[in-house]
Amino acid sequence: FAVLAVAHAAPDDEFTVRCDNVNLDEVLSNSRLLQPYIKCILDKDRCAPDAKELKEHIREALETECAKCTEAQKKGTRRVIGHLINNESKSWNELTAKYDP
Repeated sequence: FAVLAVAHAAPDDEFTVRCDNVNLDEVLSNSRLLQPYIKCILDKDRCAPDAKELKEHIREALETECAKCTEAQKKGTRRVIGHLINNESKSWNELTAKYDP
């Protein structure tokens, strides 16, 4: 689950850095900001443009162990996953059931 750290793919076989400047601390500490991403990715609600881009590339990022991710995106992904496992277990379980059955 490469939440928030991955954007849309660039032609040079790397995801763009568009979302690299997202303040993950702010998003992860505020359910009002985090839940729309989760709901989008789970197909439970409509998607904002950045969440839609994220959703489009989650499966590829998982299947390739984030091969197209920058180091900043990999670091952000680890932070997000850790937060979801430790603080949003219900959402984490839904996400793993959908993307990593």
